[in-house]
Amino acid sequence: MAWRSSGASNRDLIENLWRNKLIQDMRVKEAFLEVDRAHYAPSSPYEDRPQSIGYSATISAPHMHASAVESLLPFLLPTIDNPDALPAAAPRGRRVLDIGSGSGYLTHVMAELAGAEGVVVGVEHIAALRDLGEKNMSKSAEGREMLAEGRVRFRVGDGRKGWVEPDEQQQDGSAAAPTATTPGWDAIHVGASATELHPALLAQMRAPGRMFIPVDDDPDGYGQHVWCVDKDKEGEVTKRRLIRVKYVPLTDAPA
Repeated sequence: MAWRSSGASNRDLIENLWRNKLIQDMRVKEAFLEVDRAHYAPSSPYEDRPQSIGYSATISAPHMHASAVESLLPFLLPTIDNPDALPAAAPRGRRVLDIGSGSGYLTHVMAELAGAEGVVVGVEHIAALRDLGEKNMSKSAEGREMLAEGRVRFRVGDGRKGWVEPDEQQQDGSAAAPTATTPGWDAIHVGASATELHPALLAQMRAPGRMFIPVDDDPDGYGQHVWCVDKDKEGEVTKRRLIRVKYVPLTDAPA
């Protein structure tokens, strides 16, 4: 049904994704409506198809972005860590890592859901793509505000190693083991296909936490599937294979 979801405007596109049940949660629909894909796609922004953005990178088709957000939603929305505590605590904003953030489109959508106290960090392996994400977000007043407040940050790094903000590193430069309330990530989205479930990404997931990651899991090298990886509050990791996909590889920066 994805090919029938294209529209003449941003609202048309999102309404078609909703009608075709590619978006199923109203909160996800509202978040996508807040972000105009025309600020992020190089052409024909309301077509439901992937597009090249240069440097062997793409902006994924809207239906794939919708699938990722629907999957990660319980770990994107603000949460109360201890609902039984008195007095009642205010909801905590989420910490979200977007590896292969590319155009910045999905980074912005996830920030819409993470809450005013949330932080979404996009990581790219090429400085020009990091700059592209910032430039695209700056096209809207809300995007500029999120960047100025630090609610969205774009960084350059090797996404296979995850990301630790410099002020959160230990003295040896490594990341401390995350908990539900210390550095680490409630949700990790990987927008390129990995050759494995990289240990650094698993280690940086909070407990509980969730990761959406495409993996080259065909032993003959011809297939990829999206995996939903969950870490429970005890640190136990489980994974589920979701759908067959075709993503660009999660790799080194080109020479």
